[in-house]
Amino acid sequence: MTMKSDSRARGALPRVVQIGKYYPPHVGGIETHLKLLCESIRDKFDVRALVASGTRYGGESIVDGVAVTRAATIVTIGGSPVCPSMISTLKTLEPDIIHVHLPNPAAELTVMAARTRAAIVATWHSDVVRQRRLARMFAPIEQRFLARCAAIIATSANYIDSSELLCSLERRPVVIPYGIDASEYAAVPDAAGAAIKSRYRAPILLAVGRLVYYKGFEYAIRAMAKIDATLLIVGDGPLRAALEAAARAAGVSDRVVFIGEMQPAEIIPYYHACEVFVLPSIARSEAFGIVQLEAMACGKPVVNTRLDSGVPFASIDGVTGLTVEPRNVEALATAINVLLADDAMRRRFGEAGRARVEAEFSVAAMARRMTELYASIIARGVPR
Repeated sequence: MTMKSDSRARGALPRVVQIGKYYPPHVGGIETHLKLLCESIRDKFDVRALVASGTRYGGESIVDGVAVTRAATIVTIGGSPVCPSMISTLKTLEPDIIHVHLPNPAAELTVMAARTRAAIVATWHSDVVRQRRLARMFAPIEQRFLARCAAIIATSANYIDSSELLCSLERRPVVIPYGIDASEYAAVPDAAGAAIKSRYRAPILLAVGRLVYYKGFEYAIRAMAKIDATLLIVGDGPLRAALEAAARAAGVSDRVVFIGEMQPAEIIPYYHACEVFVLPSIARSEAFGIVQLEAMACGKPVVNTRLDSGVPFASIDGVTGLTVEPRNVEALATAINVLLADDAMRRRFGEAGRARVEAEFSVAAMARRMTELYASIIARGVPR
């Protein structure tokens, strides 16, 4: 199906092009958010997604009602896919608003090179933590790009206050938290959860995410030496072999199971089967932890870490779970054991978590906030 330029009749929906690194079925928190955002606002806007294919071949498709262009990737630099064809594609799409999901230096250069007159919106998902040298080199260009934006979005006030870059902006970013469709997580066939519970020794702990440094999974694995439970880790990544070795070294390889990568819908029964969800992240690269919301929507208590990011904002210590210092194996083990020993506490935190997701992190709330922001930008007059 082609999605080339079309002449829009007067009164047609404003066109919004969402630019991200990738789009599902590529697995990742931002990718999941991007898909949900596109789907949630498509009745108000003509939404298009422009992302990297991850290969040297591009393509166009409709994914659950959203037009997606995957541009050929010629190289990846510092985790940012470089796709030159995005420039011409962006010009052809003639957007009213371009919404860029950052950090993604190649996308910023794409928008600047396209020289479009569309209004630009940027969501700042995370600071650059590890590749700081590259970030410093790119900083002058990034400052020009951000100055050109009609609005900059952050996903929590916590992250704004702890981000040197966001604090330095002349205008404070708009806060629009992530949202999920809680109804997708509310119920799961009993057989699916029962099959998982029968496969692994109870009680079950669950962790979900890419097997990368900032997730801190090695600390959860070491904590298992002090916990009588089974830890299921859903996800894959470059540290899998090292984490498997860490489990053997800690003498817990029989109680730490690496499930591998799954699509979001496949993970839901695992949320329901677990007693406690664990997010042991150690760096502010974990800017929010959307998987916390998914676990909370399933009525599960969360053990997370006290990062200077949105992580402790999503799940609140003493309300929806317990928060411990990052890299603290003893504290992590203690918090998990406290929850495992107290059925009433787990139930109370789980109910509060579900209510928090429905009140603060629903997809409807996210769509409403984003729609209002786009509408205010368009009302100010989008140059064509």
